[in-house]
Amino acid sequence: MAIQSAEEYIAAHPGWEEELTKLREMILGTDVEETIKWGAPVYTVGGKNVLSIAAFKNHCAMWFYNGALLRENTALLENAQESKTKALRQIRFEKGEDIPVEQLRKYVLEAVQNQKEGKEIKPEKAKRNVIPPELESAFAEDPALEVAFKNLTPGRQREYCDHISEAKREATKQSRLEKITPMIKAGGGLYDKYKNC
Repeated sequence: MAIQSAEEYIAAHPGWEEELTKLREMILGTDVEETIKWGAPVYTVGGKNVLSIAAFKNHCAMWFYNGALLRENTALLENAQESKTKALRQIRFEKGEDIPVEQLRKYVLEAVQNQKEGKEIKPEKAKRNVIPPELESAFAEDPALEVAFKNLTPGRQREYCDHISEAKREATKQSRLEKITPMIKAGGGLYDKYKNC
């Protein structure tokens, strides 16, 4: 069942209910609109994503879609994927960790102000996908796989290529290739199962 509200999202994560509720109440005290995107609460200004909150197995987090633009409030921010993420910044909280609500409010207010001023980091033009040799070999053995791959969006193609290329061991690359082959043929993306939570 798809999550329809922030209350449902929080209820679905009972281990993080207190932390998520504190974050949500603080965020709603600012000039944002609350919506659900990708199965989690997202806070927008003028229809543009500003920040979001989410719970994971070992932590909960608040992230800012254009967090790299924050100048005054940066001490708690971290880049989750240094080589991949240009704009997104997050703040993670572990169980039992104090949530510094007043300090976080300053981050939210700065992010909201940046959005109101139209500040954003423009995405770079997508680089051309480099198809890993393992996938090229699979195409040679299974032409239907190549046709299905070429029918995917460039973003989905990149996800699959990166998934194989990032593995260090050849055995891991082959294992990943075996797992993603049916997903490619089904026309789905590598992370689709997370998008419908």
